[in-house]
Amino acid sequence: MAAVFYIFTVALLFSSISGELQNDFPSEVDAKMLGFRKEKLTHFRLYWHDILSGEKPTSIRIVNPPSNVPASSGFGLVNMIDNPLTIGPDLDSKMVGRAQGFYALASQEEIGLLMTMNFVFVEGKYNGSTITVMGRNAVFNKVREMPVIGGSGLFRFARGYVQARTHTLDLKTGDATVEYNVYVLSY
Repeated sequence: MAAVFYIFTVALLFSSISGELQNDFPSEVDAKMLGFRKEKLTHFRLYWHDILSGEKPTSIRIVNPPSNVPASSGFGLVNMIDNPLTIGPDLDSKMVGRAQGFYALASQEEIGLLMTMNFVFVEGKYNGSTITVMGRNAVFNKVREMPVIGGSGLFRFARGYVQARTHTLDLKTGDATVEYNVYVLSY
């Protein structure tokens, strides 16, 4: 008898939950249940290393521009990246993460990139957390600003922006080191 009562109670509970979800779309969620706490602002200064040359490039071309596009614009070119993020401008400095994603030449007029990448942290308390950056990068501007549109782990519900400044650029190889200042609000 107790087993029948238990099964009936569980079935009633599940039917009421599924009924609530169906009838209350969307439904309000208690933020405390998701672990929300006071929002904080975090600043990271990282160095992004885009390596196109050598035996182990971290950026590879996956789409060439169409043949009818002037070579000077490169419009349509797409590179996939898995670039090291370090705490200093030297590639040998401590690596704290990787920038994984792609960039594409999205402007016909100038060198303007569409950047879509996750900063995947591999060190310290942020290990396993990500910050997602997506935006326009006018490469030859001294400072470029792109939005942080989300994140995971300790950066769930993240928002903010990054400022990118070219530290070094080798015009022969295309290799570049870019300083990223990341300002991210998260819970």
